[in-house]
This record gives sequence, C-alpha cells and structure tokens, in this order.
Amino acid sequence: MSEAIGALDALGELLANGVLAWGLAACGVAQLSKLVIELVVHRRWRPAVLVETGGMPSSHSSLMTGTAAGLGWELGFADPLFALAAVLCFVVLYDASGVRRAAGLTAQRVNGLPDGLWDTHPQDGPPEGAPVLRPLKENLGHTRAEVLVGSLIGPLVALPGLALLGSPLQIAQGAGWLPLG
Repeated sequence: MSEAIGALDALGELLANGVLAWGLAACGVAQLSKLVIELVVHRRWRPAVLVETGGMPSSHSSLMTGTAAGLGWELGFADPLFALAAVLCFVVLYDASGVRRAAGLTAQRVNGLPDGLWDTHPQDGPPEGAPVLRPLKENLGHTRAEVLVGSLIGPLVALPGLALLGSPLQIAQGAGWLPLG
C-alpha cells in the first residue's frame, strides 16, 4: 500500500512542477506550429512534422529557453540553478545550429554521391544478405533563424503560463478537478 502512496506522491510532485510543465508546453507549441507552417507555407497536410527533427521553429530551443526562463521566474534570475539552466540552454542552441546542422549538411552531401560508390561486399562471390543502404537523415539541425524563433517561443509560453496559471496541479485544483491541499 505504501508503494501506491509513494507513486501518488511522485505524481503529485510532477503535477506541481510548473517549470517542467510549461517548458514542455513551449516545446509542444513549437512542434504544433511546424504543422501550421507546413499547412500555410507548403499547402499540405503532413502530420509527420510533429515528430521530425529540424525545421521552423526549433522545439529544442523552445523547451530549453522556456524551462530556463521558468526556473529564473520561480527561483530568481540570480539563483545558481538558473545560471546552470542558462548555460545548458546555450549549449543546446549552439549544438542545434552548429553541430547538428553540420551533420545534416554532411548527410545531404553523402546522399548525393553516386550509387555503388562503395563496394559493400569486397569478397568474390554473391552476397548472402546484401545490406539495404538507405539515405541518411538530412534534416537534423536548425538554421539560426529557426533557433531564434524557437528561443522566443519558450519564454513567451512558459512565463505567462507560470505567472497567470501556475502548475498543472494548481490549474486542476482551481478548476475543481482535484481537492485543495
């Protein structure tokens, strides 16, 4: 019985974590906006963009900046934990527009090479199970503009959410879905 109570306590703590909830909400808003952009700009319904990496805006950037801003709001912007979150945020933003983008551009060049460039079976004789060579994923990272827009979405979702609505637990209690206390 105590394990069930412990699990309920853990769930209650998660629901009380507004910073996590609003950081994830910012990420969700960025991902949903990719679908809207796909509809408006490309005039096609492609829900696969909801689970793809890359593209406008960067949901990783939204998640990180929203969470970091939320930590600053909750703990104070002078708190060392906010400093840690900000530094991690900068690393993720740099990585998204630098390393991951470079990996995507490299994949694009490799995919452009002629078929049969590499002999996957150098031995004489027929291959038993020839490997299936699929194109490499090219849309891995983000342009600086995609990172910038994602970075703005994070605090624009997380800060008003925390300030005006609070945590999911506070929202549920305010709506009368859960007993107070």
